[in-house]
Amino acid sequence: MDTKPMKILIIEDDLEDCNNFIDCAKRRKDVEIVGITDSDIEGLREVKIKHPDGIVLDLELNNSTNGNADSLNFITNLKKLNLNYEPIIIVTTHIKSKRTYNILHRQGVDMILYKGQPNYSANYVFNTFFTFREAEPEKTIETLKEEMKENKEKISDFLDDELELIGITSKYVGREYIHDAIMYLIENDDGNNKHDDNVIRIIANKYNKSDTTITNGMQNAIAHAWNSMPYEDLEQYYQGHIDSDRGMPTPMQLIYHYKKKAIKQV
Repeated sequence: MDTKPMKILIIEDDLEDCNNFIDCAKRRKDVEIVGITDSDIEGLREVKIKHPDGIVLDLELNNSTNGNADSLNFITNLKKLNLNYEPIIIVTTHIKSKRTYNILHRQGVDMILYKGQPNYSANYVFNTFFTFREAEPEKTIETLKEEMKENKEKISDFLDDELELIGITSKYVGREYIHDAIMYLIENDDGNNKHDDNVIRIIANKYNKSDTTITNGMQNAIAHAWNSMPYEDLEQYYQGHIDSDRGMPTPMQLIYHYKKKAIKQV
């Protein structure tokens, strides 16, 4: 049984409803609100960064400050993020429309809760999430092999997204070296870091380059990012070690940080 609090993202434009969710979560130990926004657009960004277990999605966002008046396209856009897991999605609404409900269910919404029903409350919404949290069935060897293949692709996509957030974009050749070094260490992780000292040599052999060329390519990509990205973005998206003399991470500091972060995604 999972004893960790369930991480919930609230996408809701009604201030009273938001306060009700906050007050309810404070009284419970099994729920943690990781974000609240009145925008479906901002909600997608929050999902990408915070990886909530569940999402409360208000269908009508008429008072949204920078999003759409309805959240019908949220699920479609959520799928485009290619997450390595499926958050539980509960839509809340004042609308009673069978056609709308059918559209939402086809898109993959887990539950639709009508706000006008007598037993509707923040506590009721939270309790509903836990009805969907079930233990995973036993996996066969073939299933595990398939999951490993899928996880590799998802981790690769995750790393691309994370590096993009800090400005290490695909236009820098060092980005590819960094990406492949992290993937190599993840795939060969044996718990004692015996492969770490060889990772530069491994990547150099892969690209038929010298160790110095690989290291310089990584350093250049990091330097371009740290010299061009806003400090606030770097501070928000990079939580790893920084070399005090350079004012930016060394290639190995950055690689270790995203290795650990990526492993947590699987």
